[in-house]
Amino acid sequence: MKRLLLLLTFFLSSTTFYAIAEKPKTRDISHLISKEEFITYKDVADFIDKSPKVTINISPSKDDVDEYGRQVLKSLTGSDCDRDGKMDDNPTCNAVFYKLWLKYSL
Repeated sequence: MKRLLLLLTFFLSSTTFYAIAEKPKTRDISHLISKEEFITYKDVADFIDKSPKVTINISPSKDDVDEYGRQVLKSLTGSDCDRDGKMDDNPTCNAVFYKLWLKYSL
């Protein structure tokens, strides 16, 4: 029984550490977005939609090169929710919105 408890404790502590290590880092951007501006967003989707856009170049796939030739350029445009000049993924945008929501809902 002690061995099972020890094993369970180790598993839970290592899982918790892993979960903490994997959380996306978000910047506090409340100095960039006031409470008055934040409350104008209907929801997180509206926040993401109205965030600044960033375009990055990516490598074209083999199919792109076959269809359009070697000189093809490919890019993606996405949202910069934390205003750091880099495209953010959905979990990062959600985290930024949630952080602002916590700050301004008090």
